Amino acid sequence: MRRSSAALPGPEPTERHDWQTLKSLFPFIWAYKGRVIFAFCCLLAAKGANVTVPIVFKHLIDDLSITREQAFIVVPASLLLAYGVFRFSTSLFTELREIVFARVTQQAVREISLRVFRHLHALSLRFHLERQTGGLTRDIERGTRSIGSLISYTLYSILPTLIEIGLVIGILLVQYDAVFALITLAALVAYIGFTVQVTNWRTTLRRQANEFDSAANARAIDSLINYETVKYFNNEEFEARRYDEQLGKWIKAQITNQYSLSGLNIGQAAIVAVAVTAMMWQAAIRVASGEMTIGDIVLVNAFLIQLYIPLNFLGVIYREIRQALTDIERMFGLMHQHREIADAPDAQTLPPGPAGVRFENVCFAYDAKRSILFDVAFDIPAGRTVAVVGHSGSGKSTLARLLYRFYDVQGGAIRVNGHDIRQLGQDSLRAAIGIVPQDTVLFNDTLFYNIQYGRPSARREEVEAVARAAQLEDFIRHLPDGYETRVGERGLKLSGGEKQRVAIARALLKNPAILIFDEATSALDSKTEKAIQAQIERAAKGRTALVIAHRLSTIMDADEIIVLDGGCIVERGRHGALLANGGAYAQMWMLQKQEEAGEPRSGASGDPSDAPSDPASR
Repeated sequence: MRRSSAALPGPEPTERHDWQTLKSLFPFIWAYKGRVIFAFCCLLAAKGANVTVPIVFKHLIDDLSITREQAFIVVPASLLLAYGVFRFSTSLFTELREIVFARVTQQAVREISLRVFRHLHALSLRFHLERQTGGLTRDIERGTRSIGSLISYTLYSILPTLIEIGLVIGILLVQYDAVFALITLAALVAYIGFTVQVTNWRTTLRRQANEFDSAANARAIDSLINYETVKYFNNEEFEARRYDEQLGKWIKAQITNQYSLSGLNIGQAAIVAVAVTAMMWQAAIRVASGEMTIGDIVLVNAFLIQLYIPLNFLGVIYREIRQALTDIERMFGLMHQHREIADAPDAQTLPPGPAGVRFENVCFAYDAKRSILFDVAFDIPAGRTVAVVGHSGSGKSTLARLLYRFYDVQGGAIRVNGHDIRQLGQDSLRAAIGIVPQDTVLFNDTLFYNIQYGRPSARREEVEAVARAAQLEDFIRHLPDGYETRVGERGLKLSGGEKQRVAIARALLKNPAILIFDEATSALDSKTEKAIQAQIERAAKGRTALVIAHRLSTIMDADEIIVLDGGCIVERGRHGALLANGGAYAQMWMLQKQEEAGEPRSGASGDPSDAPSDPASR
């Protein structure tokens, strides 16, 4: 596929940059210059043939306006043949133009859609956490669809219409009284002026309707994604009322929009009707006085009919272009979104092999008003395991996000093999890191696909090997469809423990130099936890591992344990030494032992006794 290096526009949502948008589309079209030139030649040929048809018809009428006995002698057969040829040529060249230009339009749509998709993936985690998925997908859907319409209408319909109008006015001006050309030109100016003014007003109504449409869709998607939460609190009617409230606003905006459209159509029809009446009146006077023939009045009438169609079409096209520009405005606004995390111009590639990690006096805040990490400094030597523990909100998971460079630190630095990760290419950095997150989200696809996602090029036997290592083999064997079992939206057909085991298998398949375990066994029952813990330790052997844990029994063998409290390191050392110190770690250890001794641990959603393993039963 041929690609253009043009940059897409990025107007602010409150501004309109229509000409900038049209200008930005040109490089994508000109990438197929041969097709564009040929299509333009077909356009000229089609319009030339279309305008010639009434002229040939005029001569036929004039030549037939004699006695019946002389008709077949006088009428040249060539005129009849020319009439048919020009009629056919109009359709032929029009269809050739469409055939040739179709690939140009679709490839341009494909290229721009791909750029938007890639840009969305390049945006920061902060953007995606703050954005509503339903509204975002609707904006992209409408914008993608409208790009094709915009290209087609602008370069495929407007230009042919203007050429035909120019040819008609020129013929009327040269062959007939100037009054015919003046009436046509005045009607054209009035028609376009009225259409532009009313359509500009209607654009505001269209934008408002789109806002309500996106808001309604966002509410619906958000509610369906959180289906279980809605059921937990018996809030189906509450969600329906919220959705219907937004739909009501959208319907009201759509009705107002339709009223304005009807008013526009009536005004356009009135302008055309006045012009047609004036033209025919002038023609009738000149036929009566002998200045024009019957063929001339037929020619003027045919021109009026041909002119009326593009004039009416021009109004429709202009409305559609304005609406398309409104629709893609929001999508181009996404392209304007700043990439909070971007590669440096001289970004380096992290070499493959063992990797050591160093946090150097790291300070970070998601919001400037609330800091999360304060002067955090520790090393994870290559091939060693360091665990980070602490109460909820102490900043443990933030360390993993910073290492992945979902955010940049505000103070200090994070280094991998001595390289500041801000000077590394994001692709090479993230290729060296594997993670088992606390909240595992799966694609609505098969188990095999979700495991293989860790390395899409992996062979089936490799996928099965990591599934065995993550204690998934027995579970998969008892499923009717085995590896081809679909896991549902966000993996909702699996229990928390099963999803976490898929995440472990996926990380093992990636085979990275650095492993992050973010509460990797928090959703598992005790028996499965012990089995997987052994696999985690085996997977971490020889690799650099950062283990973020709440359950202290899982990190007893770590080379070093970091205790975070309020974003600061309050203790560090090995398990035995920290217990002997009698500090924060020892207190946490005692509390967990008391909880385990006093009552069964809650939250073991992966325990077979709590939930069946068959996805169909959930």
